Amino acid sequence: MTDSIEDQANAFIATTVSEHPVVLFMKGVPDQPQCGFSSTVVQILDHLGVDFAGVNVLQSDALRQGIKRFSDWPTIPQLYVKGEFVGGCDIIKEMYASGELKTLLDEQGLLAA
Repeated sequence: MTDSIEDQANAFIATTVSEHPVVLFMKGVPDQPQCGFSSTVVQILDHLGVDFAGVNVLQSDALRQGIKRFSDWPTIPQLYVKGEFVGGCDIIKEMYASGELKTLLDEQGLLAA
């Protein structure tokens, strides 16, 4: 019996999060975000000089719904660092403004020297 589309999406999400130190599930791609919230998080990560993988949730409804279930978080974008869900746009903006995001990424060895 084959896995359902939901199971496949969940497996893809789990694999992606485990294989990439920083992953942003977003609408669009880093070079062409398709919503303001995704664009804001991309700009923050680019400003910090973080190497990250961007995953376009618009490529599949199963993926778009799956990431919300995976994190138990209702909105996109969603940022993962070393397999842990960090937050969406508002949380990332607050963490960036307070310096907490830079500290987190630095402690994980993810910022260029």
